[in-house]
Amino acid sequence: MSPSSRRSGTRRPRVGVVKFASCDGCQLTLLDLEDDLLTIAERFDIVEFPEATSRRSAGPFDVLLVEGSISTDEQLEELLRLRRETTTLVTIGACATAGGIQAIRNWSEFGPWAAAVYPQPELVASLAMATPVADHVVVDAELRGCPIDPGQLLELLTALVVGRRPQLPDESVCAECKRRGATCVVVAAGVACLGPVTRTGCGALCPVFGRGCYGCFGPRGDANVRSLIANAAGLDPSVAAARFAGFTAWAEPFRSVIDSHGGPPGATPAPGPAPTPAGMPQRGGRS
Repeated sequence: MSPSSRRSGTRRPRVGVVKFASCDGCQLTLLDLEDDLLTIAERFDIVEFPEATSRRSAGPFDVLLVEGSISTDEQLEELLRLRRETTTLVTIGACATAGGIQAIRNWSEFGPWAAAVYPQPELVASLAMATPVADHVVVDAELRGCPIDPGQLLELLTALVVGRRPQLPDESVCAECKRRGATCVVVAAGVACLGPVTRTGCGALCPVFGRGCYGCFGPRGDANVRSLIANAAGLDPSVAAARFAGFTAWAEPFRSVIDSHGGPPGATPAPGPAPTPAGMPQRGGRS
C-alpha cells in the first residue's frame, strides 16, 4: 500500500491487465505513460500485469483491462473465469473490441491458410473464428484503437478513480483533421479514406501524412458506410471490401460491406453456413 493510501485509509482498486490473441501493443501503451506511472501506481493496486511484473493474481479484480481477441477454447474458458472474478471489465484495443486483424480469417476455411502458414497445422488448436470479447461476456467499457490512445486510457483511469463516466469521443477522424488543419486527402488527391465513418482517437495520423484512414479505431456511431462508398472519391465498390478489411473488419457496419462483396480479397469461404462464435449465448449475462 502506498503512503498516500495508508494516510487516507482507503483501499486502492485491485487492477489486472491480461491478454489473449494480440500483439501486446495496447498493454505497452500503459507502460508508455511514463510521466503518469507513479501516480497510477499510487491510485491503483496493480496485482496482475505479466507484461510489466512477475507479481501474479487470479483475482478478484475491481478493474480488469483485457487485450486480444478470443481464438482458442482455453482463452474462452479463461475469459469466462475472469469475468466472474471482475467488477469492471474493460476491453482495450482493436483485437479485444472488434476481433483485430486476425478476425479476417473468419471469412475463410481454416485448413488452407493454416497449411500455408504452419509446417504442422494439425498442431494448431483454434476456434473456428476469432471474435471480440463482447461476443462472449458483458463488457463494461472499451478503449478502441490499434493501439489505444494514451489520452483516452488516462481519461478512463481518472474516471474510475473519481467515480464518473469516462468522456470518450465518438466523432469522426474528419473532425480531428479539421482541428489539425490537415488537407483532406479525399478532396485534394482522390485517396480512399475511411475517416468519415471511423471514430477518432489516433490524432488523424494517416491523413496528416497524406494517406487515407484505415479504420483502426473502428466505426463511429451511426456510420453511414454505404453513403461513403457511393460518394467518396477513391472508394468505389471495386476497392471497398479491401479497404474495410483491416484492423476492425469484423465490426459492424464494416463487416456488412465486406460481406456484400463476398468477403475480403483472397478469402476462401468455408463450405456450408457461417459458424457461430463459441460462447455467443453468454452475451448479455455474466457467465
